[in-house]
This record gives sequence, structure tokens and C-alpha cells, in this order.
Amino acid sequence: MDPYLIQKIKNRFRDAFSSEPFIIASPGRINLIGEHVDYNGGLVLPAAIDKGVVVAVQKAASKPAGLCKVIAADLGESFQFDLNDALYPLEKGGWRNYVIGVVAEMQKLGCPLGAFNLVFGGNLPQGAGLSSSAALENGIVFGLNELFGCKLSREQMILVSQRAEQNYAGVQCGLMDQFASMFGEKGRFLFLDCRNMEYTAVNGTMNGYIWVLINSKISHALADSAYNERRALCERTATLLGKKSLRECNLQELQGLKKKGVLAEDAFQKVSYVVKEIERVQLAYKALENKDAQSLGNYLFETHQGLSQAYQVSCPELDFLVDAAAAHKGVVGARMMGGGFGGCTLNLVKEDRMDDFTEQTKEAYQRAFGMKCEPITFRLSEGTHVVSLL
Repeated sequence: MDPYLIQKIKNRFRDAFSSEPFIIASPGRINLIGEHVDYNGGLVLPAAIDKGVVVAVQKAASKPAGLCKVIAADLGESFQFDLNDALYPLEKGGWRNYVIGVVAEMQKLGCPLGAFNLVFGGNLPQGAGLSSSAALENGIVFGLNELFGCKLSREQMILVSQRAEQNYAGVQCGLMDQFASMFGEKGRFLFLDCRNMEYTAVNGTMNGYIWVLINSKISHALADSAYNERRALCERTATLLGKKSLRECNLQELQGLKKKGVLAEDAFQKVSYVVKEIERVQLAYKALENKDAQSLGNYLFETHQGLSQAYQVSCPELDFLVDAAAAHKGVVGARMMGGGFGGCTLNLVKEDRMDDFTEQTKEAYQRAFGMKCEPITFRLSEGTHVVSLL
């Protein structure tokens, strides 16, 4: 995590509360492949990155005794609430709902929380699909867990973060984002089985190639509602087949539902994408292990096609960026990344062609949409952790 960001948040806390904070770094995440399959019990290949959220927190001697004060440093906003009051989602609460959601879910577990002061800030571009919400949730639960001796395991903490997102932010997310942010390993992707949370870390380096994100700087309002709709469709379909999730289903079974008229063509295409994507993740993992950049790149293009045409969660800007990448001789693979309808594309680029690729892409995007896109380079990083400062 950027030392400047850490110092900035530490100083902001000192200025606001005149005390020394406990500091947590909580990374954002990328996902190499396996989009929209975590809530289907599928396989994914995420990684934590060296950009994220820094949380500074300390106990408070407040009056009333349960009063907590929180500052969102980047937004210049603040919020306070009392631990002794019932905590409910706030209408249009934004970041506030992540905070009170984590606190409320920790209280449900019997964690002995007391009054606290907290400041947070980050360097993840807003709306880029890099899981700033999971990073914030993890940073808060990790910090409070340490500060008040709650003795929650990392596994328990990511469940707190997930429930905060579901019950207070209203997004019925899977566990991939929280898991990658919490368990990330430096230089590695996590080949994660979302059915049992078992994973294998695999080296993310591809000699002669570099990973680069292109931020479309588009964030369409459809994202959350469409996410919840697709999750509900997947769960209904699995139930029709007597299965726990689409992870246990195959294409023949889905075709059977279609023939019976139970599954319309549009719905069939969406759930078929999920089944195909789970298989594709296994192939991508082998390609990553074998350092087979060409095969890995082809799987990325296939995933984007599925997300755009079958699952229908892309948008013109993302499709344009992937098409531009496919036309560039220095790129071997690209796809949209994240929930959809905006955010970033992930690109696997020949290292000696990266500057050329990013410059051409910026110029083409400006011509097409009258706005700038943003290339983002990153390193694969460790998960949520305590920061030690000199």
C-alpha cells in the first residue's frame, strides 16, 4: 500500500482526534477470470492488489459511552452513531451503510465493541470495479477485531463483511471480493473454490507480459439491480434442477429445462454462461500454471464474449475497450472485469508494447466517447493486514 496514503490517513486521524491510531491496510482486488460465478459456488481466480483502503481506528472515551465517530477522508464527510442504538440501513447512506453494517454484524456475533473513532481513505478509483466496498468492510472488521480483542478468524471476518454488504448495502454478493481482499498473497492469484472456500495460490507472473487495467470511468446505475436479478435467476434455475447451485448443473440439464419451456432463451443463455465460465476457469488456471499466455488470453476474450452477449452485463464502453485490445498486436487477452455496466477491462499485454497500447487506447476512446479512460498498473499484493509504521 502507498506509504503516502498511510501517512495521510494517520495524520488526518491525529488532527481530528488528538490520539495515535491503530492502522489497517485493506487491498482492493482484481479477478483474472470467473466473473459472476462466486455466488453460484463456482471457481474463480482473484488476487489482492497494491491499491486499496487504509483504516485508522482507536478506542474513544466518548459521551454518551457508545458514541462512534467516522470520517471519510477522501470525501470530506463524517458520521456518528451510538452503539447502544439499533442499527438499520440508511436510505442513500452510501459508505455509511458499510460501516454500520460491519458493526451491526459484529454485534450479532457477540463481539465486545466499545466506542471508537475511525478515519478511512483509499486510492482505488471510484466506480472502477476494484471492490472498494469489500476493502473498506474488511479494513473495519479487521481493525475492530484487533482493537477490541474479538478473536474472529479471517474466515469469520469475511462473512461479517459479506453480510454487511448484503443486509445493509443491499447487494447480494458472493464471497470472492471479501476473500481476495482478506487472504491475498503477494505476487499470486488465488484459485478459489467458492463452494468450500479452499484455495491454491498460483504465481501470477507471465514472463514478457504485464497485466494492465483500463478504467472506462463509466459507472451505470444498472449494476446493483442487474446483479441481484441475475443472482436470483441462477438460484431459481438451480432449484428447478434440485441442485444447491449452478456449480452442480451441466448444459444438458439446462437444455432440458429450455425444451420443457421452463427456461426462456434469454434466461438459458445467462445460466449457460455461468456453467461454461466455471469450466473456463479450470482451463485458465492450467494455462497460468504453464505460463501459456496465448491460451490464457483466449480464455479472457471468451469470457468477455459471454459476459457481453449471454449474461448481458457489459456496456458499449467496455465492449469498445475489449475490441480495441483485440485489434492491438501487443495484446493477447482482454475482458471486462467486475459486476458490469462500467468499471475496468483487464488486459494481458506484451511488456514492450504496453506504452503503445495504452496511448492508442486513450486516443481511440477519446474519439469514440469524448472522454478519457485511465490505464492502471498494479502489483499482486498481500491481504488485509496491520500496518507497522516507523
